[in-house]
Amino acid sequence: MSLPDFAEPPTKETLEGARKCLEATRDSVRELTSKINAAEATLAQIVRDSKVAIRELQMERSALENRASKTLAYLSPIRRLPLELLREIFMWSFEEHACSAWVLAAVCTSWRRLALRIPLIWSKIRLLTTQHASADTIRLWLERSGETVPLDIEIFLYVATSKQKNDPSSVRPRRTPSPLTPITPPWNLSFNSQQLSSHYVVAPPPPPPPIGSVPIVMPPSPPSHSDGWSSPFGSQSNHERPANTVSRVSMHWGHIAFFYLVEQMHRWERFVFRFDKQFTSMGALKSINGDAPLLREFEVSSVEAAFFAEWPWLPNANSSSSVVLPKLRMLTLQHTPFKWSSPMLRGLQTLNLRGLPTSHLPLDRILHILSNNPDLTSVSLHFQGVLPAILPLTGLTLPHVTTLTLGGHYLLTQLLESLTLPNLDSLTLDIEARDAIEDIISSLLTRSSRPPIQQLSIAYGVAANAATFYYGPGGLVISWTALLAELPHLKTLTIGGTSLEPLLTALGSPEDDPNQNQNLAWACPVLEVLGLRSCHAHNEGVTKLVQMVEARNPENGTAQAVGGVTPIRLALLEFYECTSLGEDVMKWLHSRIAEVICSDPAADR
Repeated sequence: MSLPDFAEPPTKETLEGARKCLEATRDSVRELTSKINAAEATLAQIVRDSKVAIRELQMERSALENRASKTLAYLSPIRRLPLELLREIFMWSFEEHACSAWVLAAVCTSWRRLALRIPLIWSKIRLLTTQHASADTIRLWLERSGETVPLDIEIFLYVATSKQKNDPSSVRPRRTPSPLTPITPPWNLSFNSQQLSSHYVVAPPPPPPPIGSVPIVMPPSPPSHSDGWSSPFGSQSNHERPANTVSRVSMHWGHIAFFYLVEQMHRWERFVFRFDKQFTSMGALKSINGDAPLLREFEVSSVEAAFFAEWPWLPNANSSSSVVLPKLRMLTLQHTPFKWSSPMLRGLQTLNLRGLPTSHLPLDRILHILSNNPDLTSVSLHFQGVLPAILPLTGLTLPHVTTLTLGGHYLLTQLLESLTLPNLDSLTLDIEARDAIEDIISSLLTRSSRPPIQQLSIAYGVAANAATFYYGPGGLVISWTALLAELPHLKTLTIGGTSLEPLLTALGSPEDDPNQNQNLAWACPVLEVLGLRSCHAHNEGVTKLVQMVEARNPENGTAQAVGGVTPIRLALLEFYECTSLGEDVMKWLHSRIAEVICSDPAADR
């Protein structure tokens, strides 16, 4: 490259001049670099000073905004609200949401002080928890409820375990118990092992299934301290803990919780404890002993059947024991031990008993339990094992019973034959079938002067999950026409395990029923809900269903009047595991009935 500033070709003099020029240029570059660095340093200092100034201004602004917020809060109209009125608002909130005290106490210091001075709003314990959580939450709740306020307690314990592995080759057909059918509000909680935190505050049970309009979540309990028992998995959550790892907290949860609860037993007005399966410290239930002068409702229920020794707890008290339970009117014991002669099983209005698989009571002792409670209005009994009566069975009239549920062993039909229920409104029978049951129901209606039964369920729960080794589910009825003719007030009919065609023929048009006598009449003219489960059908099953719906729910207008009686339209049809309907039939049913529920997968094809 040629250099225009220098002569070509280079000479000794021009090279010397070029070296001097290069040195001067480098000096100029160093001087300019120094000036640039000085300018940048000055700019950086200005930026730092400006940021400091801005930060100070922001802090001053935040302080002023905080002061303005506090002043605005001071000027808020609620500050001028008298404590008496604020107390009333707290009480209204408590009536709407039983556990609102936790939220109210977290709003501000003054609200917390007021909430802690109102023991009544802490008197309803609604807790969904696990055995790995701290039981101190119960202690704190009880302390805040004072010393004299009656307690309304509901505790649902979810016992987390590993997934069960089912080996199809090891499964043998056998009878399984029907689902829990408690008279008290059902379990309206779905336990999700992936989402359940340490504690949830459960809103009031009724009405299921929503748990209140606004879910209230309680602040988590103090974390469990790690210990040598669980150190290998100390960083895992409760539900990530392997099933074979037992922490000290889970081993003693029941003993700690029931120590605090039983200490306040004299204040119990309502006590409900439900758990899904056995847990390590379940023996703490033995401590439920003593007097409960305020207790109106008592329930201990397990979803899973278990095996227990004889517990020295209140339901197992001897008949000669002096137990003070003057107000107890509702009792539910499901898959827990009890004695048929316990003083706790006396003077009740609502009774719900589900015996243990190892419990085998003679039939006369079950009848004795009922006879000790002449004021019963609702009865639910389920016993898988029943022995023949030792003493002769005598007739028993329960004039106030409106709801009766019997399930389990076939000998319970003999119990039904001993009862007279003049005010019966709802009858549920989930009994193993050995003989037709319509004669037993008909005899009950005759003895009871034909009470206006509005709900009838036969083998609907049994058929849901029973795989009986010897006998099919107890829905076998020979003559539906004769039985349904005796139930003119029936509004809800749920049947399982029976032949589909005879039942649908009896419910259809009287002219199509060959079993009708000369005086034709609609069966169950006020029927609104029909549920069918595991009902076997032959070739005409779907046809009979369509004919029955066409007769009761015609496309236009009302059904045909027969004998001056016009049946009302079906409002709900439940159809589980019966026969394949098909997409076209399902579409037609939806056009005729307001609500149709069908679990048949073939209907989706």
